[in-house]
Amino acid sequence: MINLRLALLPIFSLSLCLHTPWALAATGEIVQTSAADRSEARSFRPAASVTRPKIGLALGGGGARGAAEVGVLKILEKEGIHFDLVTGTSIGSVIGGFYCLGATPEQMEKEFKSGAVMRNFMAVPLTFRLIIAPAFLLLRPLSHNKYDGLYGGNKFRKYLVGKLASDEGLIEDMKIPFAAIALNVVDGRPYMIRKGHLGYAMQASCAVPALRKPVEIDGMLFSDGGVSCNLPVKQCREMGADFVIAVNIDEPFEQVPLTAFKTPGSITKRMVKWALFDIDEPQAALADVTIHPNTEGISLISTRRSDAIRGIKAGEAAATAALPMLRKKLKEIGIEPTPAAAVNNNSQN
Repeated sequence: MINLRLALLPIFSLSLCLHTPWALAATGEIVQTSAADRSEARSFRPAASVTRPKIGLALGGGGARGAAEVGVLKILEKEGIHFDLVTGTSIGSVIGGFYCLGATPEQMEKEFKSGAVMRNFMAVPLTFRLIIAPAFLLLRPLSHNKYDGLYGGNKFRKYLVGKLASDEGLIEDMKIPFAAIALNVVDGRPYMIRKGHLGYAMQASCAVPALRKPVEIDGMLFSDGGVSCNLPVKQCREMGADFVIAVNIDEPFEQVPLTAFKTPGSITKRMVKWALFDIDEPQAALADVTIHPNTEGISLISTRRSDAIRGIKAGEAAATAALPMLRKKLKEIGIEPTPAAAVNNNSQN
């Protein structure tokens, strides 16, 4: 059942978006953007900053693998690396939105380890929901959200905003500029949601096609941004970032032996991996540093506590390995972060 749902993702992922030049997306707007292509990535040259460079964070989509992004943030925060703006797609929009609200990685870690994040994302077990899907089709005319999908997503939104915000919490009022990336299924273009209720923006960015119902905002109908801009590095630059740290939580896409494709569902799984790799590769090329935790074997919709713990540890390991390069590149642009331990020692002296 899960593979059947995942098989739909490559179909959506193969659509191409219009190329648009770099532009600063103003706060308080829903701004059309586009996926990065390989030629754009090859020709990109960052412009020299005349002021203090703005550090951007681009958090990719990946469902339960988002625990790895929490692990990355734990290490970067200890290193004293803070961000001037954040973009996030799907689960990356949830973690990025919480970060911009002031949530600590430890708070987010607790939610993932408890299983609360994915339990609320999958309000009813997927297999059971598929079994009773015909009954839901009959009841759709009575539903508030009549659009296609197995889950409405309202429970997930209420869980999210109930933790750190309220339904009235507006993106444009957040201290750190933030954009949730979602696809408008009406015109087929990805957008940066930079205004309105944070909870609805997160819900829209996480609306996995065929699984979650799309979310209507300002006359547009938004679905998961991962089908076109799963790793929103270009969008981070469009918002004004001079230096971008990207976190890619896809499973690794590497050459495998022929024997790997003899088991049922192996081709479908491989094509899902390829679709995400194909979307994310040019975006990652636009980042100054891409941190890629090893999330192999963690299902997009896993509710296992063990997977959350493994994802967090993978994020910590990948971020730790990237620190020497990060320090070097940040120093080249005149930024030398002060690790949290050093700050604490100075405050005690």
